[in-house]
Amino acid sequence: MERIRKAVFPVAGLGTRFLPATKAMPKELLPIVDKPLIQFAVEEAISAGIDTLIFVTGRNKRAIEDHFDNHKELELALRSKGNHKQADMVKNILPKGIDCIFVRQPEQLGLGHAVLCAERAVGNEPFAVLLADDFIISEGDGVTGDLVNAFETSGKTQLSVMKVKGADISKYGVILPAKDMVSVAGLVEKPKVEKAPSDLASIGRYLLTPDIFSILREQTSGAGGEIQLADAINTQAVSDRVEAVSLKGRRFDCGSVKGYLEAIMHVANLRKN
Repeated sequence: MERIRKAVFPVAGLGTRFLPATKAMPKELLPIVDKPLIQFAVEEAISAGIDTLIFVTGRNKRAIEDHFDNHKELELALRSKGNHKQADMVKNILPKGIDCIFVRQPEQLGLGHAVLCAERAVGNEPFAVLLADDFIISEGDGVTGDLVNAFETSGKTQLSVMKVKGADISKYGVILPAKDMVSVAGLVEKPKVEKAPSDLASIGRYLLTPDIFSILREQTSGAGGEIQLADAINTQAVSDRVEAVSLKGRRFDCGSVKGYLEAIMHVANLRKN
């Protein structure tokens, strides 16, 4: 089975829920205590064996590139004051052997379009997609690691899913599980509560096969007038090419102020113990 080497991080969003903080700073750099959201997602990908990080960026997102670049002046300044531990932390934001690629999304036309923008960088390989807004405290191999393990068994697209009760289910892509409760028979983007095919929601971790690109290129606009990744995955699902992996851990929706504050408190409490 082909090794999963690449991960795509769609980071072109405007972060309007956090204005004015995100007027000049990317929302993906909002800190969870002392580490930005995007760095948590990157570390999760690297721990799953991924060595090529593809960031799909937009206007005013240069700060993300700067965060993962070397900062010799800061490192030297810290060492001159004897702060070697902090200097090492700055130097080792990314371990050796990890490559970063930055791709511009010229217009925000949906998650599916953002993924499609990464096609040349990904090539004809299976790849992971991580949404930094979904901050996850996980167990074992991590969420992306669990998807990689499942892919290595079947070679199919893998979705991380969790149970969502009540009206909140309409905020997600919702899976139609097959009889074996592993295969996915369909995926519906943000259905009305009464039309949701299950209580299993797809969250912001995916492992996709490269045929997703040809599907996205031919796809018409879906919910919100955007190119929806969920619609392309649904096309794969009806051909029995998608499976679901249950989330092991806890997810915080850091695309909302409430979820972001809950994530900060959770991490802060973990550090107290």
